[in-house]
Amino acid sequence: MSQIYYPVITYCTNIHPGESWEETFDALRRHLPTIKAEFSPAEPFPVGLRLPARAVRELDETSTGRFMEWLLRHDLFVPTINGFPYGAFHGTRVKEQVYLPDWRQPERVDYTIGIATLLDRLLPESVQGSLSTVPIRFGRELPTEELAVVRKNLLRAMEHLDRLRQHSGKSILLALEPEPGCTLETTEDVVSFFQRMEFPHSLSWTLGVCLDCSHQAVQFESPAEILGALAAAGIPVGKVQISSALRIRDPDLIALERFCEPAYLHQTVVRDVKGKLWRYDDLPQALRLHPSGGGDEWRVHFHLPVFVEGMPGYGTTRSFIESLLPLLEDTMLLEVETYTWEVLPPELRMNSVDGSIVRELQWLKGAVDATNRRP
Repeated sequence: MSQIYYPVITYCTNIHPGESWEETFDALRRHLPTIKAEFSPAEPFPVGLRLPARAVRELDETSTGRFMEWLLRHDLFVPTINGFPYGAFHGTRVKEQVYLPDWRQPERVDYTIGIATLLDRLLPESVQGSLSTVPIRFGRELPTEELAVVRKNLLRAMEHLDRLRQHSGKSILLALEPEPGCTLETTEDVVSFFQRMEFPHSLSWTLGVCLDCSHQAVQFESPAEILGALAAAGIPVGKVQISSALRIRDPDLIALERFCEPAYLHQTVVRDVKGKLWRYDDLPQALRLHPSGGGDEWRVHFHLPVFVEGMPGYGTTRSFIESLLPLLEDTMLLEVETYTWEVLPPELRMNSVDGSIVRELQWLKGAVDATNRRP
């Protein structure tokens, strides 16, 4: 592989359907060479790999070797794996099932260890690796009796990452991804959780967060305050998922219904004129229960293309991305994650899947270059 250029910009392949290894690899072969040729023809292109549990089980030495040869032949490399969705992610009702198994269950540990072992093989030397994962569980409160189980399971994964580094010299960070409606929802939740867990200092390098822009924008958080709080607590950021959420003030509730769809949760946070935040686990629930009143701003966890600042009747949280980018290190991995292609309103599907991905990557590169963050 030729020299890696910074900043490292990629997209998450969870936009492509596929659960078996054959389906997953077929999607990568169909989409990645085209996207690389358009966006990064002369430089190596990072792959934000999504690998479901079934594909991990089906990968053997032969198929892994062929995949590595294919990556090398096309000047591709894998710095990160999205280990959040365990099973089916397209063409079915995902909703709250996407968090299962969670960090209370041994299946989540085994899956994480499996993808970590694979990433250790795929990861180029001198490249920091990352695995994004569920924010402990769906549900804001973690019962006290479950804390010890979660800590034990996370420690198993962290110790495995430490063993991998001792053997290969490669560093991989397990990155918990805060999300509305979950145990780790806000940055304050993350800091408090790490303090309560009291993980061994010798393993602190193995665990951090994946910062998803849409998730924290929905929470009405500030990029500067997020990064400041994480840095003060010594919590590393493994990667930043570049995503944009729905933002609308004094919405036409009937118009908002067009964003209700059966596949994914669209957690909603409403800020009223007094600054109070009202949290709902899904958009239909918010439409049904939120008190009517003027001046409210609604933010909905519905990933919209990052090149879109707004459409007639609604806006996006893209300004969060634009405020965050100048604050990041030059070497931070930036991963566009707009997995909602199949459920987007028609006016947002203005290109092919590949064309939309390339357009998002090009927008992000332009936004990064405008910050003058190049080393």
